[in-house]
Amino acid sequence: MRVTVRLFARLRDIAGASELARDIAPGATIGAVWRDLTREFPDFEAYERSISSAVNADYARMDREVRDGDEVAFLPPVSGG
Repeated sequence: MRVTVRLFARLRDIAGASELARDIAPGATIGAVWRDLTREFPDFEAYERSISSAVNADYARMDREVRDGDEVAFLPPVSGG
C-alpha cells in the first residue's frame, strides 16, 4: 500500500520536505507510519508525545488503520504570539 505523508512546521524542516510518499504494510496504523519515520528521521522522536495526526484532513488517533491512497499528516505543537 502507498500513502502520502504530510509534514508541518519543525517536522517539515527536519525531513527537508513537506510531503513524502511511503509504502506501508496492509493493516498499518498511523503509529506504524510514525515509527517508520522516526527510524528515518531520529529527531522526530522529540515530538512523539505532543504530535497530532490526521488522515485525509480529519484528526485521528495513532491506532487508526490507514488504507492505500490515504494522506497521513503529522502536526507538531505550534507556538507563537
